[in-house]
Amino acid sequence: MLEHRGDSDLLSDDDADGDSVDSQVRDDFMALCPKEMALLTLMEKTGYNMVQENGQRKYGGPPPGWEGPAPPRGCEVFVGKIPRNMYEDELVPLFERAGQIYEFRLMMEFRGENRGYAFVMYTNREAAQRAIQMLDNYEVRSGKYIGVCVRLDNCRLFIGSIPKEKKRDEILEEMKKVTDGVVDVIVYPSSTDKSKNRGFAFIEYESHKAAAMARRKLIPGTFQLWGHSIQVDWAEPEKDVDEEVMQRVRVLYVRNLMFDTTEETLHQVFSRFKPGSVERVKKLSDYAFIHYRCRSDALAALSFMNGAVIDGATVEVTLAKPAGVKDGSVTTKRYSSRSSLSNMSTAGEGGGGGGGMN
Repeated sequence: MLEHRGDSDLLSDDDADGDSVDSQVRDDFMALCPKEMALLTLMEKTGYNMVQENGQRKYGGPPPGWEGPAPPRGCEVFVGKIPRNMYEDELVPLFERAGQIYEFRLMMEFRGENRGYAFVMYTNREAAQRAIQMLDNYEVRSGKYIGVCVRLDNCRLFIGSIPKEKKRDEILEEMKKVTDGVVDVIVYPSSTDKSKNRGFAFIEYESHKAAAMARRKLIPGTFQLWGHSIQVDWAEPEKDVDEEVMQRVRVLYVRNLMFDTTEETLHQVFSRFKPGSVERVKKLSDYAFIHYRCRSDALAALSFMNGAVIDGATVEVTLAKPAGVKDGSVTTKRYSSRSSLSNMSTAGEGGGGGGGMN
């Protein structure tokens, strides 16, 4: 007959003191490695996992109990100016004040210090915006202030030195042949000859990773399109504008205008559906800003005028984005190259202006 023995019966005299031994080991470890112990305590408290790979330490991603896809774009913030001896045990509780963290990525040096910056992805955009409002320029140590701004996963490349006779469909077909993940191509016609492009295009990819791989493949000097050496750079991303801010906008941004189109013509065309609705017009090169007296008239004109033909040019009309608003709310430019576009196109045909209100 088998004898059943309880767990306590299976312990030797030495094992009976196991709890005290484990406690002593933990105390010794804490004394020798306080930072590591602090991270272990954080993980035990929250249930998040933590792994270190490729020069970064990742906390979460996803958090415990998460179901479904990762949060959409606009949920991640960049954190800079972090003291080099500050780690997740201090940073995570700080950033949790704004909302639930999906993933926290701290960039690490080989010797164990952080590299001074991190990325925090929240489960929703509202939490990311709160983090910017609460923690940008926040004092984390005496005299040490961190910077927090929205991080955008840029999915768009600028391609320069494209033959000007190439049409959008030709560029799209060629880019799909040489790179993966292409979803769209944006080409603007010349301001002086609408049958030609401006010598550059913007290529939209399905993800930041796909765009990064394409950029690596299209290294200038090693790759040609139609026998031409091309120039490749990241497009400057258009930052998301706070919805509350955009609800107050009553200015339209109009691009792809002819150089000789006048402000008087634009004033007349954009007010013909309601005389007196336009307050003023400001034209710069081949784009313009149309200021309306009330928002409802601006929205009506947007619907009426987008895609209209003015002096032989098909124009693109959008709501203008207020310039000078804090990060996460606005940008003063749309997509342009970080390099000078004047080298890629004819004089005066730079980036086509921006969406920032003047």
